Amino acid sequence: MKMIFFILTITFLNGCDIFSTRTPEPPNQSRSNYQTPVTPNLLIQNLVNSLKDKNLGNYLLSFSDPNFTNKIFTFSASSSAISQFPALANNWGVRNEEQYFNNLITKVQKDQPITLNLTNTSSSPQGDSLFYTASYFISIPSISSNIKSSYQGELRFSMIRDSRAIWTIYFWQDTKSSNLPSWSELKGILY
Repeated sequence: MKMIFFILTITFLNGCDIFSTRTPEPPNQSRSNYQTPVTPNLLIQNLVNSLKDKNLGNYLLSFSDPNFTNKIFTFSASSSAISQFPALANNWGVRNEEQYFNNLITKVQKDQPITLNLTNTSSSPQGDSLFYTASYFISIPSISSNIKSSYQGELRFSMIRDSRAIWTIYFWQDTKSSNLPSWSELKGILY
C-alpha cells in the first residue's frame, strides 16, 4: 500500500510541474520617473513626467498637502475657459485636479504619449517660496471630436517648500495666449 501511494505521489508531482518556474506577468502599475522634489526643478520635471507616464499619483504629489503646509492648492483658470466651464471658477482644488487628470489618462491609450513642453521659463525665489512662470504647449492624441490635440498658454506657479523640505505647487494661474485652447479648457472639458 505504501508503495502504491509513493508511486502515485511521484507521478502526480512529475505531471503537474509544481516546481517549474513560470513566465512573470507584466506589472499593472504605471511607469514612474518620480524623484523627491527637493528642488523646484525636480518638481517641474515630476509634473512633466507625470503627464508623459500618465501617472495620477505622481501628478497629485505636485500639489501642496495641507498635512505638511498651511497652503491649500488652488487653480485659477483662464477667463475664456471660465466662461465656457463655470465649474472652473468654484474653488478648484486637488480633488478637481484628480478627477480631470484621471479622466484624461483613462481616455488616452497606454502607448500614446501626452507631452508637456515648457519654454520661456523664469523663477523668482522668495525664501521658502518660489514664483515660476512658463509658456506651455500640451499635445495629446486625438481621443474624441470635442477634445483638441493641442493646448497652449502661460502658467504661473506659486511653490513652497513644505515641512518635509520638498517643493509643491500651492497656486496655479493659467492664461490663454494664442488661438489654441488653454490648459484650463482641457480641464473644463474633461472634468
